[in-house]
Amino acid sequence: MSDQQRPDTSPPDGKGTSQFFQDLTGLGIDWRSAVLVPVLAIITALLVGVVVIVFTDLEALRLWGSDPGAALSKTWSSVSGGYKALFVGSFGSLRAISETMVGAAPLILAGLSVAIGFRAGLFNIGTEGQMLIGGMSAILVGVAFQLPLFLHLPLALIGAAIGGAVWGAVPGILRAKTGAHEVITTIMLNLIALNLVVYLLKSSLFQAEGRTDPISETVAVSARFPRLFGYLHDSQVRVTAGIIFAVLVAWFIYWLLFKTTLGFEFRAVGMNPDGAHYAGMNVVFLYGAVMAVAGALGGLAGADQILSILYRGSPGFSAGIGFDAIALALLGRSHPAGVVAAGVLFGALRSGGQVMQVETDLSIDLILVIQALIVVFIAAPALIKAIYRVRTGRAADLPTTGWGT
Repeated sequence: MSDQQRPDTSPPDGKGTSQFFQDLTGLGIDWRSAVLVPVLAIITALLVGVVVIVFTDLEALRLWGSDPGAALSKTWSSVSGGYKALFVGSFGSLRAISETMVGAAPLILAGLSVAIGFRAGLFNIGTEGQMLIGGMSAILVGVAFQLPLFLHLPLALIGAAIGGAVWGAVPGILRAKTGAHEVITTIMLNLIALNLVVYLLKSSLFQAEGRTDPISETVAVSARFPRLFGYLHDSQVRVTAGIIFAVLVAWFIYWLLFKTTLGFEFRAVGMNPDGAHYAGMNVVFLYGAVMAVAGALGGLAGADQILSILYRGSPGFSAGIGFDAIALALLGRSHPAGVVAAGVLFGALRSGGQVMQVETDLSIDLILVIQALIVVFIAAPALIKAIYRVRTGRAADLPTTGWGT
């Protein structure tokens, strides 16, 4: 199918906001489903979190039988104090914002890795393994060379992207050539990557001198993302240029998906592989290509962990971010802008949750509960629409045709 034959799905110029939303609805995109429903899902998860706090405060529960007034006061104190600490720990100071952005950068990159797979109808559960391989590639480049920053850092990022792309392309090619489901192959590759990292970290190529445990050498300063504020105030303001890099990558993925022929083909094969093949698209190439791009994004997420935060490798340095990325892609509706917003949200929950645990009696496990509830409500949009009586366009109520699309 030539470019001239493909419909132009870009919004017309010179029209007002209301008309633009009407145009979106005409294209089968309902803004309430894309924006309002995820926001309501987050609010609902926070409200259910209040219920969890109430019913897990045993001391307050005992007081309800003897002194309801004191019980109500203590319950309110727990809820308000917990959520206040959560917000202050996320956005209440320069250091808090810094920690939120530090946590958001690898989450955004990993979320994009899953989201672009969803757009092509593929479920990339292998982001965790791609992060590990990409991070190890970044360590190799960061340790082996002594170069200026403007050369060393890009070279480390390119190495991470290549390592992740190779690891990601394998399940895509297997899916296209043999029909092996990418969920199974990516899960297996995660396990292979985890054990391969442990093996490599004990080898002379990576292991730090004088160490017997699986810890790598520290990457050169020239291979690290520079801190945005230097050492302003104190050394705990850790935000680096990694967050800017993550946002730029998200913009690039948006451009790739919605402004290029290749991105159109990614989305077309996700909507209907048989139709894409009938239209003359090379489905085998597209499956391999989209998983390679997804793997490269996962590799960059692993590189950010190393080059922004840890500066050396250890087993499991990906910290489960590759699995959180699935929730991010769902929350962001597999759209790059949505993934950026979801990454900032999850970064805020992580940084604020640590402060909440220190300053209150609430466990950080509450944050995991809230994250899980957000995923549950995002996965059941009909429930949210029913609770809040959200009316959506007819097209938005049609069954989806691909993962997250």
